[in-house]
Amino acid sequence: MNEVNLLTPTNVREICSALRIQPTKTLGQNFVHDAGTVRKIVATANISEGEHVLEIGPGLGSLTLGLLEGGARVTAVEIDPVLATALPATVQGHAPGAPLRVLQADALKVNTVDRLNEAKFADDSTKQWEAPTKLVANLPYNIAVPLVLGVLENFPSITELLVMVQTEVAQRMSAKPGAKIYGVPSVKVAWYGDARLAGAISRHVFWPVPNVDSSLVRITRYASSTSDSDGRALANSGPGAQGADGQASDTTLIQGPDTAGVSRQLLFEVVDVAFAQRRKTLRAALKKWAGGAEQAEALLLQAGIDPSRRGETLSIEEFIDLTRAAESQVKP
Repeated sequence: MNEVNLLTPTNVREICSALRIQPTKTLGQNFVHDAGTVRKIVATANISEGEHVLEIGPGLGSLTLGLLEGGARVTAVEIDPVLATALPATVQGHAPGAPLRVLQADALKVNTVDRLNEAKFADDSTKQWEAPTKLVANLPYNIAVPLVLGVLENFPSITELLVMVQTEVAQRMSAKPGAKIYGVPSVKVAWYGDARLAGAISRHVFWPVPNVDSSLVRITRYASSTSDSDGRALANSGPGAQGADGQASDTTLIQGPDTAGVSRQLLFEVVDVAFAQRRKTLRAALKKWAGGAEQAEALLLQAGIDPSRRGETLSIEEFIDLTRAAESQVKP
């Protein structure tokens, strides 16, 4: 680890003053100013020396500097053009020569590695990096869930995500079946990987101080498909991940549910319908979607699910079984 001068509360205010920035709720701008918290996040991320880390919403660069201190190469995606322009200079002043690329863009629209490679180095180099393997970020609270799902869908090279979000959002992402907070985000994240709470963050380490508490949530992507001698998928244990060379890499991944042949789009549709009316039984919740109460009940029974249950009690495996049953009904 290389010692870096992380941002202090004074630094944060000085940078904002120099850039004439007033943090806005619209962009979810609450800047971390506590070096101890930054180092805690970086330590929790378990970054390897030279690892390519994607950061979304770097803001003034507090966490960016911590990641660089931890040995990461960082690609930062920042929507605010003023902050995106200022970040390389801030890093150069606190960690000269550190490996940083900045892409000024809406992270919700960055959906390919090629798009990431539009990022520019502080020295205007055109050097390309391999795909990132981790996401570490302090995410804007209002769009945290779609951002996480977008990264999971569009960047299979990313095997682990460690994000700081509103505590309630972190709890929803990591909730298990039967919990009151278990819902659509819980199931959709579980399609891709295992989500667990990874620590609480005090609201007082931010400026301005937000009105909500924050927590870290870690999402570890499921292992990729197993294949026969001809390379055909036998049992998909999640969408899988790819290393820098585009090949499957399972060394840091965990075993997940069998998703072979299951449409993610259809499963997400089933999840949305099941939770649209939480208090209703699945028979009632799926009635219109399935084409009638009898059809909904038959579909549930085919999947081995009691029609009187509610969506909040179903595991990701049961949603997969229900989706398979739905797919079998529409196949000729």
